[in-house]
Amino acid sequence: MDNRDTTDGRIERAKDSALGKHDSHPSHVDEAGEAVGGIGGVLAGAAIGSAIGPVGTVIGGIAGAVGGWWSGRAVTEAASHISKDDDEYYRGHYESSPAKLADRSYDDVRPAYLLGQVAAQNPDYENRPWKEVSSDLQRGWTDEHVRKHGDWNTASNYASEGFTRGRSLVGAAAAGTANAAKTVGNKTANVVDDMKDRVDGNPASKPGKDATDSDRRLDT
Repeated sequence: MDNRDTTDGRIERAKDSALGKHDSHPSHVDEAGEAVGGIGGVLAGAAIGSAIGPVGTVIGGIAGAVGGWWSGRAVTEAASHISKDDDEYYRGHYESSPAKLADRSYDDVRPAYLLGQVAAQNPDYENRPWKEVSSDLQRGWTDEHVRKHGDWNTASNYASEGFTRGRSLVGAAAAGTANAAKTVGNKTANVVDDMKDRVDGNPASKPGKDATDSDRRLDT
């Protein structure tokens, strides 16, 4: 039976897309996750990088409640992509927000922001509205998280900001990859055109840009 279109098959393809296939060279995050396995692997991966902090425990809660992508290899890599710039952005957003909580510092609500950013890299959420994504995340927001970071109705506002930023970063990365591929394709067209010009009997053909060339040609 072809299991490529099953849930497990889709999850494995998402993992392979994010981290490379099992027979590829693993990243340091992948190795950390695989070494301990399961939710322990998620926590180990999420602990990498000073900006991530306690979001690892929140991801563990999501993994236990939702499973799928959240309990796989890809989530550890997604968490490791959070940078200090991201952390400073969220700090500034919280400190300047009119909805800033009087009894909680940014450090208290940071996991919600970071959780939203990690969620943005889940391929299952690519075309889903925030309301549906929020329902998934709420399932892993335990009573302990409520005590430490606030109730989900409040925390979801910060997670939503993280999700929006995460989606913009994913989009920018995809655009950069597409542009790089286009440049490679255009340079290849240059080489092909020049080779063709050297054997073409058309007087208009000559090495370098000319009227007979592919419209993909890109001369620098």
